[in-house]
Amino acid sequence: MSDLEQILENNNVRPTAMRLLVLQYLLSKKVTVSLIDIEAHFHNSDRSTLYRTLKSFVENGVAHQIDDGTGSTKYAICEENCNCEVDTDLHLHFHCANCNETVCLTEHKIPHINLPEGFKAENVNLVVKGICDKCNGR
Repeated sequence: MSDLEQILENNNVRPTAMRLLVLQYLLSKKVTVSLIDIEAHFHNSDRSTLYRTLKSFVENGVAHQIDDGTGSTKYAICEENCNCEVDTDLHLHFHCANCNETVCLTEHKIPHINLPEGFKAENVNLVVKGICDKCNGR
């Protein structure tokens, strides 16, 4: 069994050819990608299949989705041992206003937020916007 197949199997995702290709593509990226980016890369693939693949990855903890304010949901591979839980696995995202790339800042965790009684957080998204290190000349 390949490493890619093992990642999917460990997350209870059946390793089809398209899922393996999308996983390999996501793993090769240092930045988040949108469905449009994935469609452009796999130009002969069906949009529905790609969307269902991403949805399956998100539902099973292979990838997480990010709303970076651009109007297009982005996707990134989850870290090893990530459960995408609100209280333990959340991290910052950075969106560059110059190059329009969004990156996960996994080493910068979002602290636990105490909500009023009766409120339950289901998703937290914190995007810092500015100029990335590449565009800033560093």
